[in-house]
Amino acid sequence: MVLLKWRYFVWLPMVAILHVSLLADEAAIAILRSNGNGVRVNKNPAPASSALFSNDLIETQENAVARIEASGSTAEIHPGTVVQFGRDELVLEHGSLSVDTSRGLKVRVGCITVTPVNDAAWTRYNVADVDGRVTVSALKNDVSIDSRSHNAQQIKKGTVSSRVIVREGEQKSREEKCGAAYHRATDAVGATGPILDSPWVVGAGLTTIGGLTCWALCRGDDPVSPSSPAGH
Repeated sequence: MVLLKWRYFVWLPMVAILHVSLLADEAAIAILRSNGNGVRVNKNPAPASSALFSNDLIETQENAVARIEASGSTAEIHPGTVVQFGRDELVLEHGSLSVDTSRGLKVRVGCITVTPVNDAAWTRYNVADVDGRVTVSALKNDVSIDSRSHNAQQIKKGTVSSRVIVREGEQKSREEKCGAAYHRATDAVGATGPILDSPWVVGAGLTTIGGLTCWALCRGDDPVSPSSPAGH
């Protein structure tokens, strides 16, 4: 009876942890499709189709393009672009991309954030960052350009210092003031996102559950007692 209670004590919390971890991991996944050579993910060559996790860094060379497919959103990554994938935003270091979204997917370039005005309406827009100048084109529905102050304290607070609306069919540009601030994939887990989003956490959870389950079940139903020493 004591051993049975111990099994439940070990098993149930680990199942709950694994379930939460798998849900978080699943929510962070998208699909990256590329045209072959010239596309890299976290500095490694990307296959034609691969899973994409939150904070993955995508690079396209001058002759390459790629496409991000996520729930309710797609993004075409143009040649010569470096961008980091996130759950609800793409962080563009340089280059250009096109976004189609019905989930309010936004693009951040340093202190500038481009966001669909109506996050429930299907919106298509282009963002290009060339030589420190950000150009936004609204192709379907309106988007906003939010610019934060270059003041360090205001940046830390996330204060929006100005906002302009780019109407459907319009194009507007802004100077990028503080440089793109993406987190590289090699950063510490604590700096790149929730730890439960990491596939390594899922693997560790599975390993731990397997080991504990085997330990509990393989011992049989004999109670653990100092009166039965090992070897007897």
